Amino acid sequence: TLRANQLRLYFSSFAYVLLHGLRRLGLAGTAFARAQSTTIRLKLLKIGARLRLTVRKVWLSFSETYPYAGDIARILSNLNRHPPWSPSG
Repeated sequence: TLRANQLRLYFSSFAYVLLHGLRRLGLAGTAFARAQSTTIRLKLLKIGARLRLTVRKVWLSFSETYPYAGDIARILSNLNRHPPWSPSG
């Protein structure tokens, strides 16, 4: 239906904007700075990791053999340098 297609378009557009922001802010200075979206998705987003939530922290544990753990740490460091976006400017 038209509404279902419109909703899919919204989700796709939102995912594109998020991935573009990740590439622009987080991936700068890494091997993935000019990577295609499928490469980013396969190597950085579709990974097996253990996520543990506490009251004050979020723990992300990778396998010891995960080859991009250093890149993930660099990406998170890059993202933490930028203030969160607010609609007021």
